Amino acid sequence: MVAGKLIIMSFLRALLFLVFQAITVIPFALGCFLLLPFPFKWRYRFTVGWPHLLMWGAQYILGIKWEIKGRENIPDTPVVFLSKHQSAYETLLFPWFSPKPACFIYKKELNYIPFFGWALASLRNIPINRSDRKGAMQQVLSIGSQRIRAGHSPVLFPEGTRIPVGQKGRYQSGGARLAVHAGAPVIPVAHNAGEVWPRNAFLKKPGRVTFSFGPPISSEGLTHDQLNRKVEEWIEGEMRVLSPHRYNDKT
Repeated sequence: MVAGKLIIMSFLRALLFLVFQAITVIPFALGCFLLLPFPFKWRYRFTVGWPHLLMWGAQYILGIKWEIKGRENIPDTPVVFLSKHQSAYETLLFPWFSPKPACFIYKKELNYIPFFGWALASLRNIPINRSDRKGAMQQVLSIGSQRIRAGHSPVLFPEGTRIPVGQKGRYQSGGARLAVHAGAPVIPVAHNAGEVWPRNAFLKKPGRVTFSFGPPISSEGLTHDQLNRKVEEWIEGEMRVLSPHRYNDKT
C-alpha cells in the first residue's frame, strides 16, 4: 500500500514537472527571438534563465537538490568542460553556471524542434552533422575554436552518450582535440545526477546531486590522447568518491 502511494506521488510529481517544462519553455523561447536585435549577452542571460528555472522546479517539484564541489577550479576565462554524462539534468547546469557563455555540441536536427530548438539555434552553439563523422570533427575544431576565441566555453561529453552511474563508456577524443587545437585548458567534471535522474526515465527520485569540477588541465605540450587520458583518470577517480556504492573497486 505504502509503495503504491509512493509510486503514484512520484508519477504525479514527474507529470507536474513535465507540464512545468512545457509551459515555461514557450515564453523564454519567444523572449529570445524578441531579443535578437539586441547584444548577444542580453539574449544569453535571458535565455539561460530557463535551465536555471528548471533546476529550481526540479528542487521544489521533484525534490532534487544540487551542490557544487571545486567551484574555485573554474577560471573566469574560456575553458573546455569535459563532463560525465548520465542524464538531462547536468545539461541544465552549465549554461547559467559557467562564468563564460557555455556552448554545446549537438546534432543539428535539434534546431528544428519548436521553441526549444529555435532558441538553441540562436545561442551560438555548435550544431553538427553526425552522419558525416569526419566533417563533424572539422566543424567541432573550426567552430569550437572560434567560440573559444570569442570568449565562450564549450561543453562536451566525452563518453558520447548517457551512461548509468557506476558504468563507463569509451572516452572519445573530440573534446581533447578541440582543447589542444585551440590551446585551451580543460575542466573535467564528475557528477552523480544519474542517481536521481536516470537516463530516459520519466520518474525521478528526490535526492542531492553533487557536481565536482576538477582542477584545470593544461592542453599545452600534450597530444589529444594524453589529455584525454588525464581527463578520464580524474573523472573516473572522482566518480568513486561521489558514488562509492556503485563501484566494486575503491581505486
